[in-house]
Order: sequence, then structure tokens, then C-alpha cells
Amino acid sequence: MTDPALVAKKLALIKTCVQELRSLARPEALRTDVREQRFVEHTLQIAIQAALDVASHVVSDDRLGEPETNRELFGLLVNAGRLSPSLAATLRDMAGFRNVVVHGYQDVDLGVVEDVLRNHLDDLLAFVTAIRRRP
Repeated sequence: MTDPALVAKKLALIKTCVQELRSLARPEALRTDVREQRFVEHTLQIAIQAALDVASHVVSDDRLGEPETNRELFGLLVNAGRLSPSLAATLRDMAGFRNVVVHGYQDVDLGVVEDVLRNHLDDLLAFVTAIRRRP
């Protein structure tokens, strides 16, 4: 059974990461300041990993299926009516981005980092809201 306190802690971590990115990140410096780049990449990685952890807990606890990849977790949440397809698609892309950062499959595209920072932080918060609405 899922530990509600652990899920709540992970959701709070997502919110904290988003708040830190909004207040501390300098998108205009991503391409010229390696510290800025690493801060943003790592903070996004932490937030996305927390979302994956929560998704995994919910999928397991609600017995929604057996995903073969982390990215499939969000599809299972769509099938259960917990996430919209568009939010799930964005979260799947974020999971792919996290894989690039963590595993070094390829160089991190700073254009993607900047896009997430400027346009998709609300998607992480929408995930938090959707999970907290859990019956």
C-alpha cells in the first residue's frame, strides 16, 4: 500500500522545485553560465523524478497496470481518468528529458531546457493538483 505521507512529500518537492526555478533561475543565462545550466537541469530532474515516483505509487496502489517504462506511467493515469491526455504527453516528454540528463544518452538540448523552464512548469503543478484530487 502506498504511503500517503511519502506521496505528499514528493508532491511538495515538485512544488518547491517549481518555486525555486521561478524565483532563482535565469533563463537568459542558460547558454553562457554552466552553473545556471546545471542548477536548472538538476532542479528539473528532481521535480520530474518526484512526478515519476508519485505516478509509480499511484499506478501500483490503484493497480492500474504494469508499465514497461516510466513514461508509460502517465498513460496508465490517463486510462484511469486521473490525467488529461495532453498533460500526460507533456509529462512523458519530461520523463524523456530526465533520462537524457540522468543517463547522458545524448547532449542536453538547451532549447528544450529553456522551453520547459519558460512554458511547462505549470504542467508539473497541474500534475500535483490532479494527484491531490485523488478520491
